[in-house]
Amino acid sequence: MTPTERGLKWLQTADLRPTRQRLALASLLVGDGKDRHVTAESLHAAAKSNGDTVSLATVYNTLRAFCESGLLNEIAMDGNKSYFDTRIDDHPHFYWEESGELTDAPKDQVKFESLPAIPEDMEITKVDVVIRMRRI
Repeated sequence: MTPTERGLKWLQTADLRPTRQRLALASLLVGDGKDRHVTAESLHAAAKSNGDTVSLATVYNTLRAFCESGLLNEIAMDGNKSYFDTRIDDHPHFYWEESGELTDAPKDQVKFESLPAIPEDMEITKVDVVIRMRRI
């Protein structure tokens, strides 16, 4: 399967119309079948180096559409930077402070004994675990 075919199939699973820009970005995100953690800026740079003409604003809008349709998970870092993860199951991450890279951490090694009580009219929708690391 080509990267474009894989990207098209991925978009179809969420009933998203495969516009030229969506298909180009989807091919970069899932075209090789590997999981990715990207920022809007890194995806924009990859698209440009691939010869795709897409604005940074379009990349942001497309990533939001992919998140809203359930194709991506957003991991917000430091209040001003987000990573977008093609692996959509709940799993922890390592954040490598020196490089700014986000990678998957072993899910089976994270254990929660309990979570804090929440207000009566609320429900927990997700628990994000990001383990920040730096060399000593």
